Amino acid sequence: MLAATASLIAALPAAAAEPIKWSGDAIDAPLTAIPGDPARGRSIVTDRQQGLCLLCHSGPFPEEATPGNLATDLSGAGARWSEGQLRARIVDARRIDPASLMPAFYSTADRQRVGSAWRGRPILDAQQVEDVVAFLKTLR
Repeated sequence: MLAATASLIAALPAAAAEPIKWSGDAIDAPLTAIPGDPARGRSIVTDRQQGLCLLCHSGPFPEEATPGNLATDLSGAGARWSEGQLRARIVDARRIDPASLMPAFYSTADRQRVGSAWRGRPILDAQQVEDVVAFLKTLR
């Protein structure tokens, strides 16, 4: 059991590189030099173990039998928000709307009630954030 927990913690993304330059409700600069991959982003969004997006969001995912209904439908996300706005919402939606139910997927600032395995670690690493942004941009 201890070995399994240790390997799980080792597999978690490293601590987020902060600070990030915010511009209003957007983060215009990519978090990585490598462009996001929409296919990898889609797999993160639809994975109920990794991104967990479909616990709250619905969207154009015909294979998903039970999408969430607590948050915005992701259909048309790429038309509603700019790339920088999408990135900001994934990094830390509460910075835009403090009442947001969406967790900070990259920022580790001001997190409360976080399991010990996740303390100081982002849910998604920088490349995963860019992959999700690349995918969401395709949803027009």
